[in-house]
Amino acid sequence: MPLLYLLSPAKSLDYGTPVAEDIAAMATRPEFVAPAAELITVLRQKTPAQIATLMSLSDTLAQLNVARYATWSTRFTAHNSKPAALAFNGDVYEGLQAATLGKADLAWAQQHVAILSGLYGVLRPLDRLQPYRLEMGTRLATATAADLYGYWGDTLAEHFNARQARDKAPVVVNLASQEYSRAAKRKVLRARWVDCHFEDWHGGQWKVISFHAKRARGLMARFAIQRRITRPQDLVAFDSEGYAFDKAESAPDRLVFRRRGQG
Repeated sequence: MPLLYLLSPAKSLDYGTPVAEDIAAMATRPEFVAPAAELITVLRQKTPAQIATLMSLSDTLAQLNVARYATWSTRFTAHNSKPAALAFNGDVYEGLQAATLGKADLAWAQQHVAILSGLYGVLRPLDRLQPYRLEMGTRLATATAADLYGYWGDTLAEHFNARQARDKAPVVVNLASQEYSRAAKRKVLRARWVDCHFEDWHGGQWKVISFHAKRARGLMARFAIQRRITRPQDLVAFDSEGYAFDKAESAPDRLVFRRRGQG
């Protein structure tokens, strides 16, 4: 796989919408269950009040997530989990619209898309996801590190190196936020790193508007999946929802896309 696309997860989750049987049959087990289980053990030791403080959550959300940690299991089934790309329900995933992708598209995405996660480390789109809340930037102390960046260390970068080990010119296309992409440890990665930026014309200037930029990252991932894009130069054709490549503002490893009228 000469090219990997990195995505952030989402805080919002959808476990109410059923998964089609043929897609559910494609679901896979996450690759870092053991490290995730260690984090769950740490989280289970905290009270709802401590979780609320640690994650800046309301009491209601803190209690919900304490309940999630209590029921989390190393057994991933169709009853306690859902494919990650279908379970995440934030702005990025509204752009991705994974539920409308076909089996062949999802199979390709499984090989070329990686979703970074504070709890799971990294997820493939069809990896089974049990509900949780643990952002990568959370300062959750463990026996080995002061926060999650330290906990995961070089693990994720080395994982990507292994996935791209057979490629002479591997590329990682970053569609994740800074909070999550930081965990990929660029200094450890063997791959070339390409960032995508999405800007809207707003208030007389070009701005990165969070909601639109997040959605655009999902749109770009969908664009790449449907067209089986394995060369970063082919991403410049991206034109979803009015975006267009701005060659003058771009560089080989920094692709800028802009649009007017949406900000």
